[in-house]
Amino acid sequence: MRSTSHTIRTRRTVKAAAAVLSGALALSLTACGSDDDKSGGSASSTGGKESGSTLTLPKLDGTTLEVAAVWTGTEQANFKKVLAEFEKRTGAKITFVPAQDPIINFLGSKIAGGSPPDVAMLPQPGAIKQAADKGWAKPLGAEAQAELTKNYSQGWQDIGKAGGKQYGVYYKAANKSLIWYNAKVFENAGASAPKAWKDLLTTAQTVYDSGVTPFSIGGADGWTLTDWFENVYLSQAGPEKYDQLAQHKIKWTDPSVKEALTTLAQIWGKKDWVAGGASGALQTEFPASVTQTFTGGDQPKAAMVYEGDFVQVNIADTKSKVGTDAKVFPFPQVGGTAPVVSGGDAAVILKDSKGAQALATFLASPDAAEIQAKLGGYLSPNKNVDVSVYPNEVQRTIAKALVAAGDDFRFDMSDQAPQAFGGTPGKGEWKDLQDFLKNPTDVAGTQAKLESDAAAAYGN
Repeated sequence: MRSTSHTIRTRRTVKAAAAVLSGALALSLTACGSDDDKSGGSASSTGGKESGSTLTLPKLDGTTLEVAAVWTGTEQANFKKVLAEFEKRTGAKITFVPAQDPIINFLGSKIAGGSPPDVAMLPQPGAIKQAADKGWAKPLGAEAQAELTKNYSQGWQDIGKAGGKQYGVYYKAANKSLIWYNAKVFENAGASAPKAWKDLLTTAQTVYDSGVTPFSIGGADGWTLTDWFENVYLSQAGPEKYDQLAQHKIKWTDPSVKEALTTLAQIWGKKDWVAGGASGALQTEFPASVTQTFTGGDQPKAAMVYEGDFVQVNIADTKSKVGTDAKVFPFPQVGGTAPVVSGGDAAVILKDSKGAQALATFLASPDAAEIQAKLGGYLSPNKNVDVSVYPNEVQRTIAKALVAAGDDFRFDMSDQAPQAFGGTPGKGEWKDLQDFLKNPTDVAGTQAKLESDAAAAYGN
């Protein structure tokens, strides 16, 4: 069972981090102006700085590398621009390898076939631990470790460790405690951004009464449902219980889980509040859940969509602009504190070489992060990234809040779980919460299934 000591924080510090985010977002939304373009335009080849300004990289002419990630579309295209800069500065040649979820299974087949990628972007601490336990992952060298230590808080370093060794560089982070909304719909309905769960329910009813369905849910992707649960659970049950459930030190049949599921059912159980009803939501993939919220003029398919800061990538595929047409508020407080849930993707070396270590070092630097930060829909946990490079005030505010939180956050619970429970489409928590979305009255049955699947995956 993995250690989650990096997340053992006090209720007070989590509350402080939530307050930073909530207050900062509130300020940013009143200040959004002409700089709130959709994508931030094109990045220069060095992310706004002279080449080599923070990092000296080796010459790697003749070196070829493969980098695997599950990213698609705009996210993949933007990351390729980062890889292109590494190529320019080193002479190496990089091939991006599209991977499938769960990536750990994809990598297993590649390794079994004798052709693993040099570096993989792993979205779960559980996947890092699994790769380390199997001997697939290679520890970071001295230069990559030094860059990581210089640029990252201890908490972000720790979640990239397994067995006391540093394997992962968390290149990309996510603030998963945000709800995005169609500003025009809210204006027409006379609705306002809520701060507490009860206010969210009132806002939803106000929007519904105006003739627009309140929520869009990408239920075809089970991970979006785990994120909903985690925010409710963290706020309602508190950080200590969150840590215990993340480690399976308490069971999913615990009363705190019942309370969270019952709370979720206040939204999921109202079919008229969810675009397409439960059946429609379960056929809606995450990108479509976003775009259908910000297309259709005054009559979009929904007024709000819950998910992280990376929603901006999908908003950029519409005509809506972040900060004006598409606005955001922190996930409302359900219990004693507002939640701050983070996620992320870590670069892990699978074939140890001078080139792979250099790439990990580059990805741990501000030079790499600032290239993708300019393009929007991306958040870096690197504390030395110049926040002015983010393309709009909302994104700059979210980035500042993440860095200001330091170690005081909770990492996505399902990403901490064994892959079989928390990271596999059609199985485990993903499937159990999809079934719950289909039948939100079956709280006890859902708890029993979650516990059965968790016990099998954790081995306890």
